[in-house]
Amino acid sequence: MKSYKKRHKPASEFQSRSAYLDHELQIMQPRRYRLNLPGRDFRFEWEDLVPALAGTLGIIAMYSSVMMAWATGLTQAHEHITLGKEFAIEVSRVEMLIPALLFVILASGFFNPRANLAGNHGPMIPLIASIALAGAHPLALAILIGVFGLLLSIFKGGSRLVDLTSKGVAGGLLIFLGFTGAMSQISTIQGWSMGLETLTSKAGYLGFLGLMILVVTVVLYSYLARIDKRWLAIPACAITALLVALVGGAGSDLQFTTEMGLPNLNPVHWWGSTEKGWMLGLPNTEHFIASLPFAILAVAMWSPDFLGHRIFQEMNYPKNSGKVLMDVDDTMTMCSIRQMVGTAVGGGNITSSWGTYMIPAAIAKRPIPAGAILLGILVMAVAILGFPMDVAVWPPVRCIALLVGVFLPMIEAGIQMVKESASAQAAGICIFMAMVTNPVLAWAFAMFLDNNGLIGDKDRPKKLSKLDRLVIPIGIVAICVLAILAVGMFEGSYGIRAFL
Repeated sequence: MKSYKKRHKPASEFQSRSAYLDHELQIMQPRRYRLNLPGRDFRFEWEDLVPALAGTLGIIAMYSSVMMAWATGLTQAHEHITLGKEFAIEVSRVEMLIPALLFVILASGFFNPRANLAGNHGPMIPLIASIALAGAHPLALAILIGVFGLLLSIFKGGSRLVDLTSKGVAGGLLIFLGFTGAMSQISTIQGWSMGLETLTSKAGYLGFLGLMILVVTVVLYSYLARIDKRWLAIPACAITALLVALVGGAGSDLQFTTEMGLPNLNPVHWWGSTEKGWMLGLPNTEHFIASLPFAILAVAMWSPDFLGHRIFQEMNYPKNSGKVLMDVDDTMTMCSIRQMVGTAVGGGNITSSWGTYMIPAAIAKRPIPAGAILLGILVMAVAILGFPMDVAVWPPVRCIALLVGVFLPMIEAGIQMVKESASAQAAGICIFMAMVTNPVLAWAFAMFLDNNGLIGDKDRPKKLSKLDRLVIPIGIVAICVLAILAVGMFEGSYGIRAFL
Protein backbone atom coordinates (compact mmCIF):
# COMPACT_ATOMS: atom_id res chain seq x y z
CA MET A 1 0.00 0.00 0.00
CA LYS A 2 1.28 3.47 -0.90
CA SER A 3 2.29 5.75 1.94
CA TYR A 4 0.33 8.83 2.99
CA LYS A 5 2.94 11.10 1.42
CA LYS A 6 2.60 9.41 -1.99
CA ARG A 7 -1.21 9.34 -1.91
CA HIS A 8 -1.59 12.96 -0.81
CA LYS A 9 -3.10 15.37 -3.34
CA PRO A 10 -3.28 19.18 -3.13
CA ALA A 11 -6.61 20.71 -2.18
CA SER A 12 -6.89 22.37 -5.60
CA GLU A 13 -7.57 18.97 -7.20
CA PHE A 14 -10.83 18.52 -5.27
CA GLN A 15 -14.21 20.05 -5.96
CA SER A 16 -14.65 21.19 -2.36
CA ARG A 17 -12.70 21.68 0.82
CA SER A 18 -14.82 18.99 2.48
CA ALA A 19 -13.83 16.46 -0.20
CA TYR A 20 -10.15 17.26 0.36
CA LEU A 21 -10.48 16.77 4.12
CA ASP A 22 -12.31 13.48 3.58
CA HIS A 23 -9.50 12.25 1.34
CA GLU A 24 -6.89 13.19 3.95
CA LEU A 25 -8.68 11.09 6.56
CA GLN A 26 -8.94 8.12 4.21
CA ILE A 27 -5.26 7.99 3.23
CA MET A 28 -3.64 8.52 6.63
CA GLN A 29 -1.76 5.58 8.17
CA PRO A 30 -0.77 6.57 11.73
CA ARG A 31 2.24 4.75 13.21
CA ARG A 32 1.41 3.33 16.62
CA TYR A 33 4.13 4.06 19.20
CA ARG A 34 6.51 5.10 16.42
CA LEU A 35 7.59 8.53 15.28
CA ASN A 36 5.03 10.31 13.06
CA LEU A 37 6.34 13.30 11.15
CA PRO A 38 4.57 16.30 9.53
CA GLY A 39 4.57 15.95 5.75
CA ARG A 40 5.35 12.25 5.82
CA ASP A 41 2.47 11.02 8.01
CA PHE A 42 0.15 14.03 8.41
CA ARG A 43 -0.22 17.69 7.50
CA PHE A 44 -1.15 20.91 9.24
CA GLU A 45 -4.31 22.57 7.92
CA TRP A 46 -5.89 25.81 9.03
CA GLU A 47 -8.88 23.80 10.31
CA ASP A 48 -6.55 22.40 12.99
CA LEU A 49 -6.53 25.79 14.67
CA VAL A 50 -10.20 25.44 15.59
CA PRO A 51 -9.98 22.36 17.84
CA ALA A 52 -6.67 23.70 19.19
CA LEU A 53 -8.29 26.99 20.25
CA ALA A 54 -11.41 25.21 21.47
CA GLY A 55 -9.39 22.71 23.47
CA THR A 56 -7.29 25.48 25.00
CA LEU A 57 -10.34 27.45 26.13
CA GLY A 58 -12.04 24.31 27.37
CA ILE A 59 -9.11 22.94 29.33
CA ILE A 60 -8.39 26.26 31.07
CA ALA A 61 -12.02 26.37 32.18
CA MET A 62 -12.03 22.73 33.28
CA TYR A 63 -8.66 22.78 35.04
CA SER A 64 -9.53 25.93 36.96
CA SER A 65 -12.89 24.44 37.96
CA VAL A 66 -11.19 21.26 39.22
CA MET A 67 -8.57 23.13 41.24
CA MET A 68 -11.11 25.52 42.75
CA ALA A 69 -13.22 22.52 43.75
CA TRP A 70 -10.18 20.91 45.40
CA ALA A 71 -9.28 24.16 47.14
CA THR A 72 -12.81 24.58 48.51
CA GLY A 73 -13.19 20.96 49.56
CA LEU A 74 -9.80 20.66 51.26
CA THR A 75 -10.30 23.96 53.07
CA GLN A 76 -13.59 22.65 54.44
CA ALA A 77 -12.17 19.24 55.32
CA HIS A 78 -8.99 20.37 57.14
CA GLU A 79 -8.70 23.08 59.76
CA HIS A 80 -5.05 23.83 58.95
CA ILE A 81 -5.64 24.26 55.19
CA THR A 82 -6.63 27.53 53.50
CA LEU A 83 -6.51 27.45 49.70
CA GLY A 84 -7.96 29.97 47.25
CA LYS A 85 -7.99 31.29 43.67
CA GLU A 86 -4.24 31.96 43.54
CA PHE A 87 -3.49 28.35 44.50
CA ALA A 88 -6.01 27.05 41.93
CA ILE A 89 -4.50 29.06 39.07
CA GLU A 90 -0.93 28.12 40.03
CA VAL A 91 -1.75 24.39 40.12
CA SER A 92 -3.65 24.71 36.83
CA ARG A 93 -0.54 26.19 35.22
CA VAL A 94 1.55 23.24 36.45
CA GLU A 95 -0.98 20.89 34.81
CA MET A 96 -0.80 22.90 31.59
CA LEU A 97 2.98 22.72 31.16
CA ILE A 98 4.54 19.31 31.80
CA PRO A 99 1.55 17.11 30.76
CA ALA A 100 0.98 19.27 27.67
CA LEU A 101 4.56 18.71 26.52
CA LEU A 102 4.73 14.99 27.33
CA PHE A 103 1.23 13.73 26.62
CA VAL A 104 -0.26 16.20 24.12
CA ILE A 105 2.61 17.25 21.87
CA LEU A 106 4.86 14.20 22.11
CA ALA A 107 2.45 11.33 22.82
CA SER A 108 -0.65 12.16 20.74
CA GLY A 109 1.12 14.47 18.30
CA PHE A 110 4.18 12.44 17.33
CA PHE A 111 4.21 8.92 18.79
CA ASN A 112 0.60 7.67 18.79
CA PRO A 113 -1.86 9.82 16.83
CA ARG A 114 -4.64 7.31 17.51
CA ALA A 115 -4.58 8.07 21.23
CA ASN A 116 -6.84 11.01 21.95
CA LEU A 117 -5.39 13.72 24.13
CA ALA A 118 -5.53 13.17 27.91
CA GLY A 119 -7.69 16.03 29.16
CA ASN A 120 -10.20 16.46 31.97
CA HIS A 121 -12.86 14.21 33.52
CA GLY A 122 -15.74 16.71 33.46
CA PRO A 123 -18.41 14.50 35.10
CA MET A 124 -16.14 14.07 38.15
CA ILE A 125 -15.91 17.81 38.90
CA PRO A 126 -19.14 17.95 40.95
CA LEU A 127 -17.80 15.07 43.10
CA ILE A 128 -14.47 16.68 44.03
CA ALA A 129 -15.81 18.42 47.14
CA SER A 130 -17.17 15.05 48.31
CA ILE A 131 -13.82 13.40 47.53
CA ALA A 132 -11.99 15.93 49.70
CA LEU A 133 -14.53 15.65 52.53
CA ALA A 134 -14.22 11.84 52.43
CA GLY A 135 -10.57 12.17 53.40
CA ALA A 136 -9.06 11.37 50.00
CA HIS A 137 -5.68 12.67 48.81
CA PRO A 138 -5.19 13.96 45.20
CA LEU A 139 -1.92 12.06 44.75
CA ALA A 140 -3.33 8.81 46.19
CA LEU A 141 -6.36 9.17 43.94
CA ALA A 142 -4.15 9.75 40.89
CA ILE A 143 -2.01 6.67 41.58
CA LEU A 144 -5.08 4.44 41.96
CA ILE A 145 -6.75 5.82 38.83
CA GLY A 146 -3.54 5.27 36.89
CA VAL A 147 -3.11 1.68 38.06
CA PHE A 148 -6.75 0.72 37.42
CA GLY A 149 -6.71 2.42 34.01
CA LEU A 150 -3.51 0.65 32.94
CA LEU A 151 -4.93 -2.74 33.96
CA LEU A 152 -8.08 -2.09 31.95
CA SER A 153 -6.14 -0.95 28.89
CA ILE A 154 -3.67 -3.87 29.01
CA PHE A 155 -6.52 -6.38 28.90
CA LYS A 156 -8.36 -4.38 26.16
CA GLY A 157 -11.23 -3.78 28.54
CA GLY A 158 -11.94 -0.28 27.29
CA SER A 159 -12.64 -1.23 23.67
CA ARG A 160 -14.70 -4.22 24.80
CA LEU A 161 -16.93 -2.03 26.95
CA VAL A 162 -17.40 0.31 23.99
CA ASP A 163 -18.51 -2.63 21.82
CA LEU A 164 -20.96 -3.76 24.52
CA THR A 165 -22.63 -0.36 24.67
CA SER A 166 -25.41 -0.06 22.07
CA LYS A 167 -26.34 3.15 20.27
CA GLY A 168 -29.48 3.46 22.38
CA VAL A 169 -27.64 3.31 25.71
CA ALA A 170 -24.83 5.56 24.46
CA GLY A 171 -27.35 8.03 23.03
CA GLY A 172 -29.28 8.20 26.28
CA LEU A 173 -26.10 8.78 28.22
CA LEU A 174 -25.05 11.58 25.87
CA ILE A 175 -28.45 13.26 26.10
CA PHE A 176 -28.50 13.15 29.91
CA LEU A 177 -24.93 14.37 30.37
CA GLY A 178 -25.39 17.04 27.72
CA PHE A 179 -28.66 18.30 29.22
CA THR A 180 -27.48 18.37 32.84
CA GLY A 181 -24.20 20.01 31.82
CA ALA A 182 -26.00 22.64 29.75
CA MET A 183 -28.40 23.48 32.59
CA SER A 184 -25.45 23.83 34.96
CA GLN A 185 -23.71 26.33 32.67
CA ILE A 186 -26.92 28.29 32.10
CA SER A 187 -27.49 28.54 35.86
CA THR A 188 -23.89 29.64 36.40
CA ILE A 189 -23.96 32.43 33.84
CA GLN A 190 -27.36 33.69 35.02
CA GLY A 191 -26.17 33.62 38.63
CA TRP A 192 -23.09 35.59 37.60
CA SER A 193 -25.13 38.26 35.84
CA MET A 194 -27.56 38.60 38.76
CA GLY A 195 -24.61 39.26 41.06
CA LEU A 196 -23.22 42.13 39.01
CA GLU A 197 -23.41 45.72 40.20
CA THR A 198 -23.62 48.83 38.06
CA LEU A 199 -21.37 51.85 38.24
CA THR A 200 -24.05 53.44 40.45
CA SER A 201 -23.80 50.45 42.83
CA LYS A 202 -27.38 49.34 42.18
CA ALA A 203 -27.38 45.57 42.20
CA GLY A 204 -29.48 43.80 39.60
CA TYR A 205 -29.15 46.40 36.82
CA LEU A 206 -27.13 43.95 34.78
CA GLY A 207 -29.23 40.98 35.78
CA PHE A 208 -30.41 40.46 32.21
CA LEU A 209 -26.89 40.46 30.74
CA GLY A 210 -26.56 36.71 31.20
CA LEU A 211 -29.81 36.17 29.33
CA MET A 212 -28.63 38.46 26.52
CA ILE A 213 -25.38 36.51 26.21
CA LEU A 214 -27.27 33.21 26.05
CA VAL A 215 -29.67 34.53 23.38
CA VAL A 216 -26.83 35.85 21.21
CA THR A 217 -25.00 32.54 21.67
CA VAL A 218 -28.02 30.48 20.57
CA VAL A 219 -28.49 32.64 17.47
CA LEU A 220 -24.80 32.47 16.52
CA TYR A 221 -24.56 28.73 17.20
CA SER A 222 -27.68 28.08 15.10
CA TYR A 223 -26.26 30.14 12.24
CA LEU A 224 -22.94 28.26 12.34
CA ALA A 225 -24.80 24.95 12.29
CA ARG A 226 -26.92 26.20 9.38
CA ILE A 227 -23.89 27.04 7.23
CA ASP A 228 -22.10 23.84 8.29
CA LYS A 229 -19.42 25.71 10.26
CA ARG A 230 -20.29 24.38 13.71
CA TRP A 231 -16.63 23.52 14.36
CA LEU A 232 -16.09 27.27 14.82
CA ALA A 233 -18.57 27.34 17.71
CA ILE A 234 -16.19 27.50 20.71
CA PRO A 235 -13.89 30.35 19.61
CA ALA A 236 -16.66 32.29 17.82
CA CYS A 237 -19.22 32.03 20.62
CA ALA A 238 -16.71 32.53 23.45
CA ILE A 239 -15.27 35.68 21.86
CA THR A 240 -18.78 36.97 21.14
CA ALA A 241 -19.81 36.33 24.76
CA LEU A 242 -16.72 38.24 25.93
CA LEU A 243 -17.56 41.22 23.71
CA VAL A 244 -21.24 41.27 24.73
CA ALA A 245 -20.27 41.16 28.41
CA LEU A 246 -17.77 44.01 28.01
CA VAL A 247 -20.12 46.16 25.93
CA GLY A 248 -22.89 45.44 28.42
CA GLY A 249 -20.87 47.00 31.23
CA ALA A 250 -19.45 43.98 33.04
CA GLY A 251 -15.81 44.87 32.42
CA SER A 252 -15.18 45.85 36.04
CA ASP A 253 -15.80 42.22 37.00
CA LEU A 254 -12.91 41.03 34.81
CA GLN A 255 -9.67 41.31 36.78
CA PHE A 256 -6.15 40.43 35.61
CA THR A 257 -4.23 39.06 38.57
CA THR A 258 -2.08 36.25 37.11
CA GLU A 259 1.51 37.32 36.42
CA MET A 260 3.67 36.15 33.53
CA GLY A 261 6.22 33.43 34.24
CA LEU A 262 6.60 29.78 35.19
CA PRO A 263 4.78 28.20 38.12
CA ASN A 264 6.72 26.24 40.72
CA LEU A 265 7.63 22.96 38.99
CA ASN A 266 9.29 21.35 42.00
CA PRO A 267 7.17 18.39 43.23
CA VAL A 268 8.66 18.78 46.71
CA HIS A 269 7.06 22.23 46.94
CA TRP A 270 3.63 20.75 46.35
CA TRP A 271 3.82 17.43 48.21
CA GLY A 272 6.90 17.64 50.41
CA SER A 273 5.39 19.30 53.47
CA THR A 274 2.14 20.43 55.12
CA GLU A 275 3.17 24.09 55.16
CA LYS A 276 3.02 24.94 51.45
CA GLY A 277 1.60 23.63 48.20
CA TRP A 278 -1.37 21.39 48.82
CA MET A 279 -0.55 21.48 52.57
CA LEU A 280 -1.31 17.75 52.77
CA GLY A 281 2.11 16.12 52.60
CA LEU A 282 2.55 12.69 51.03
CA PRO A 283 -0.44 10.29 51.13
CA ASN A 284 -0.71 7.56 53.76
CA THR A 285 -2.69 4.30 53.92
CA GLU A 286 -5.84 6.06 55.11
CA HIS A 287 -5.69 8.41 52.12
CA PHE A 288 -5.48 5.46 49.70
CA ILE A 289 -8.45 3.72 51.35
CA ALA A 290 -10.55 6.89 51.18
CA SER A 291 -9.54 7.44 47.53
CA LEU A 292 -10.22 3.86 46.38
CA PRO A 293 -13.98 4.03 45.61
CA PHE A 294 -13.60 7.34 43.80
CA ALA A 295 -10.80 5.90 41.67
CA ILE A 296 -12.99 2.95 40.71
CA LEU A 297 -15.82 5.33 39.89
CA ALA A 298 -13.59 7.55 37.72
CA VAL A 299 -12.20 4.65 35.68
CA ALA A 300 -15.67 3.11 35.32
CA MET A 301 -16.80 6.40 33.75
CA TRP A 302 -13.96 6.41 31.21
CA SER A 303 -15.52 3.96 28.76
CA PRO A 304 -18.78 5.89 28.17
CA ASP A 305 -16.78 9.13 28.05
CA PHE A 306 -14.38 7.70 25.44
CA LEU A 307 -17.30 6.21 23.55
CA GLY A 308 -19.00 9.58 23.27
CA HIS A 309 -15.89 11.16 21.75
CA ARG A 310 -15.28 8.34 19.29
CA ILE A 311 -18.92 8.54 18.19
CA PHE A 312 -18.35 12.12 17.03
CA GLN A 313 -15.55 10.89 14.78
CA GLU A 314 -17.68 8.08 13.37
CA MET A 315 -20.55 10.50 12.69
CA ASN A 316 -18.43 13.08 10.87
CA TYR A 317 -15.61 11.10 9.24
CA PRO A 318 -16.13 9.52 5.79
CA LYS A 319 -16.11 5.80 5.05
CA ASN A 320 -12.77 3.96 4.98
CA SER A 321 -11.21 6.26 7.59
CA GLY A 322 -11.07 3.71 10.40
CA LYS A 323 -7.30 4.01 10.73
CA VAL A 324 -7.58 7.54 12.15
CA LEU A 325 -10.35 6.84 14.66
CA MET A 326 -9.19 7.19 18.26
CA ASP A 327 -8.16 3.89 19.82
CA VAL A 328 -9.97 3.50 23.14
CA ASP A 329 -7.34 1.29 24.78
CA ASP A 330 -4.40 3.46 23.70
CA THR A 331 -6.26 6.55 24.93
CA MET A 332 -6.85 4.81 28.24
CA THR A 333 -3.14 3.98 28.51
CA MET A 334 -2.14 7.61 27.92
CA CYS A 335 -4.77 8.91 30.34
CA SER A 336 -3.54 6.51 33.03
CA ILE A 337 0.12 7.48 32.71
CA ARG A 338 -0.70 11.16 32.38
CA GLN A 339 -2.87 10.97 35.51
CA MET A 340 0.02 9.72 37.64
CA VAL A 341 2.73 11.94 36.12
CA GLY A 342 0.65 15.13 36.08
CA THR A 343 -0.33 14.81 39.74
CA ALA A 344 3.13 13.67 40.85
CA VAL A 345 4.66 16.97 39.69
CA GLY A 346 2.09 18.92 41.70
CA GLY A 347 -1.17 18.88 39.72
CA GLY A 348 -4.64 17.81 40.78
CA ASN A 349 -6.54 17.18 37.56
CA ILE A 350 -8.72 14.08 37.16
CA THR A 351 -7.97 12.90 33.63
CA SER A 352 -10.13 11.58 30.82
CA SER A 353 -10.35 11.84 27.03
CA TRP A 354 -10.15 15.51 25.92
CA GLY A 355 -13.69 16.25 24.75
CA THR A 356 -13.33 19.99 24.07
CA TYR A 357 -10.61 19.05 21.58
CA MET A 358 -12.02 15.87 20.04
CA ILE A 359 -15.57 17.11 19.43
CA PRO A 360 -14.55 20.21 17.40
CA ALA A 361 -11.81 18.19 15.65
CA ALA A 362 -14.30 15.54 14.59
CA ILE A 363 -16.79 18.13 13.37
CA ALA A 364 -14.00 19.89 11.43
CA LYS A 365 -12.99 16.52 9.88
CA ARG A 366 -9.47 16.64 11.23
CA PRO A 367 -7.37 13.78 12.68
CA ILE A 368 -5.64 13.97 16.05
CA PRO A 369 -1.92 14.78 15.53
CA ALA A 370 -1.63 18.25 13.93
CA GLY A 371 -4.24 19.84 16.16
CA ALA A 372 -2.69 18.16 19.21
CA ILE A 373 0.68 19.77 18.52
CA LEU A 374 -0.88 23.20 18.03
CA LEU A 375 -3.01 22.79 21.15
CA GLY A 376 -0.05 21.76 23.27
CA ILE A 377 1.90 24.84 22.16
CA LEU A 378 -1.08 27.12 22.88
CA VAL A 379 -1.70 25.61 26.30
CA MET A 380 1.95 26.00 27.32
CA ALA A 381 2.02 29.58 26.01
CA VAL A 382 -1.11 30.48 27.99
CA ALA A 383 0.34 28.91 31.14
CA ILE A 384 3.48 31.04 30.81
CA LEU A 385 1.70 34.29 29.86
CA GLY A 386 -0.75 33.97 32.73
CA PHE A 387 -3.24 36.74 31.91
CA PRO A 388 -5.21 34.74 29.26
CA MET A 389 -6.23 32.41 32.08
CA ASP A 390 -8.00 35.29 33.81
CA VAL A 391 -10.08 35.82 30.65
CA ALA A 392 -10.77 32.14 30.06
CA VAL A 393 -12.03 31.53 33.60
CA TRP A 394 -14.37 34.55 33.50
CA PRO A 395 -17.93 33.10 33.67
CA PRO A 396 -19.24 34.48 30.33
CA VAL A 397 -16.30 32.97 28.44
CA ARG A 398 -15.94 29.73 30.43
CA CYS A 399 -19.64 28.85 30.50
CA ILE A 400 -20.28 29.60 26.83
CA ALA A 401 -17.19 27.65 25.74
CA LEU A 402 -18.37 24.57 27.64
CA LEU A 403 -21.97 25.03 26.52
CA VAL A 404 -21.37 25.17 22.76
CA GLY A 405 -18.24 23.05 22.67
CA VAL A 406 -19.31 20.08 24.78
CA PHE A 407 -22.86 19.96 26.07
CA LEU A 408 -24.95 21.07 23.07
CA PRO A 409 -23.05 18.77 20.65
CA MET A 410 -23.55 15.90 23.13
CA ILE A 411 -27.31 16.46 23.08
CA GLU A 412 -27.36 16.61 19.29
CA ALA A 413 -25.27 13.46 18.90
CA GLY A 414 -27.43 11.59 21.41
CA ILE A 415 -30.63 12.51 19.59
CA GLN A 416 -29.18 11.38 16.25
CA MET A 417 -28.33 7.99 17.76
CA VAL A 418 -31.85 7.18 18.98
CA LYS A 419 -33.84 7.53 15.77
CA GLU A 420 -35.01 3.89 15.88
CA SER A 421 -37.72 2.93 18.38
CA ALA A 422 -35.59 0.19 19.97
CA SER A 423 -32.72 2.61 20.53
CA ALA A 424 -35.12 5.24 21.86
CA GLN A 425 -36.43 2.78 24.43
CA ALA A 426 -32.93 1.94 25.68
CA ALA A 427 -32.05 5.63 25.75
CA GLY A 428 -35.18 6.46 27.74
CA ILE A 429 -34.40 3.84 30.39
CA CYS A 430 -30.80 5.05 30.60
CA ILE A 431 -31.90 8.68 31.05
CA PHE A 432 -34.48 7.74 33.69
CA MET A 433 -31.96 5.71 35.67
CA ALA A 434 -29.41 8.51 35.46
CA MET A 435 -31.99 10.88 36.93
CA VAL A 436 -32.76 8.46 39.77
CA THR A 437 -29.17 7.40 40.53
CA ASN A 438 -26.20 8.72 38.51
CA PRO A 439 -24.85 8.40 34.94
CA VAL A 440 -22.35 5.64 35.73
CA LEU A 441 -24.82 3.25 37.32
CA ALA A 442 -27.38 4.12 34.65
CA TRP A 443 -24.92 3.19 31.91
CA ALA A 444 -23.95 -0.07 33.62
CA PHE A 445 -27.50 -1.22 34.36
CA ALA A 446 -28.93 -0.14 30.99
CA MET A 447 -26.09 -1.97 29.24
CA PHE A 448 -26.96 -5.15 31.18
CA LEU A 449 -30.67 -4.89 30.29
CA ASP A 450 -29.93 -4.04 26.66
CA ASN A 451 -27.43 -6.85 26.11
CA ASN A 452 -29.96 -9.37 27.45
CA GLY A 453 -32.85 -8.17 25.27
CA LEU A 454 -34.91 -6.76 28.14
CA ILE A 455 -34.87 -3.32 26.52
CA GLY A 456 -33.87 -2.12 23.08
CA ASP A 457 -33.11 -4.61 20.30
CA LYS A 458 -34.56 -8.05 21.20
CA ASP A 459 -32.15 -9.76 18.78
CA ARG A 460 -29.03 -8.22 20.35
CA PRO A 461 -28.41 -11.14 22.83
CA LYS A 462 -28.09 -13.55 19.89
CA LYS A 463 -24.98 -11.69 18.73
CA LEU A 464 -23.24 -11.77 22.11
CA SER A 465 -21.50 -14.48 24.11
CA LYS A 466 -22.47 -15.40 27.67
CA LEU A 467 -19.44 -13.49 28.90
CA ASP A 468 -20.57 -10.32 27.11
CA ARG A 469 -24.23 -10.72 28.06
CA LEU A 470 -23.95 -11.65 31.73
CA VAL A 471 -20.51 -11.85 33.30
CA ILE A 472 -19.07 -8.48 32.24
CA PRO A 473 -22.27 -6.39 32.61
CA ILE A 474 -23.11 -7.89 36.02
CA GLY A 475 -19.52 -7.37 37.17
CA ILE A 476 -19.64 -3.73 36.10
CA VAL A 477 -22.96 -3.16 37.87
CA ALA A 478 -21.59 -4.75 41.06
CA ILE A 479 -18.40 -2.64 40.97
CA CYS A 480 -20.37 0.56 40.39
CA VAL A 481 -22.84 -0.20 43.20
CA LEU A 482 -20.07 -1.03 45.68
CA ALA A 483 -18.12 2.10 44.77
CA ILE A 484 -21.18 4.33 45.05
CA LEU A 485 -22.18 2.80 48.39
CA ALA A 486 -18.63 3.20 49.67
CA VAL A 487 -18.56 6.94 48.98
CA GLY A 488 -22.08 7.52 50.28
CA MET A 489 -23.66 8.72 47.03
CA PHE A 490 -26.92 6.90 47.73
CA GLU A 491 -29.28 8.62 50.12
CA GLY A 492 -29.08 6.94 53.51
CA SER A 493 -25.61 5.44 52.94
CA TYR A 494 -22.74 6.69 55.07
CA GLY A 495 -19.70 6.42 52.84
CA ILE A 496 -16.25 5.16 53.63
CA ARG A 497 -15.28 8.06 55.89
CA ALA A 498 -17.80 6.86 58.51
CA PHE A 499 -15.83 3.64 58.92
CA LEU A 500 -12.34 5.16 59.18
